[in-house]
Amino acid sequence: MKIFNLKKFTKGWFIGNFEPVIFKTDDFEIAIKKYQKGDKESAHYHKVAKEYTAITSGLFKFNDKILKEGDIVLIEPNESVDFECLEDGINVVVKIPSVIDDKYLFN
Repeated sequence: MKIFNLKKFTKGWFIGNFEPVIFKTDDFEIAIKKYQKGDKESAHYHKVAKEYTAITSGLFKFNDKILKEGDIVLIEPNESVDFECLEDGINVVVKIPSVIDDKYLFN
């Protein structure tokens, strides 16, 4: 048995094609992301990856839609999304496949 701590990984990402990582693969990425009320992410999209986000706690706004515990969001390639944390919370995020530099911001 091996034990790891999420704090050792970049922004909660612990499986995928990047470093540091527990398991390196280009098939998918997994993160557990903790947010505080007021955290935001600018509008962005992925050209290749699909992104699945499961809300495990808290309240969030994705593209003007309010999401709560138990909701799961699928963001398709080339679909724009922005994000705001309305209450402290946690999300589990899976991206398929794991593609380096596949995040494009709108400026």
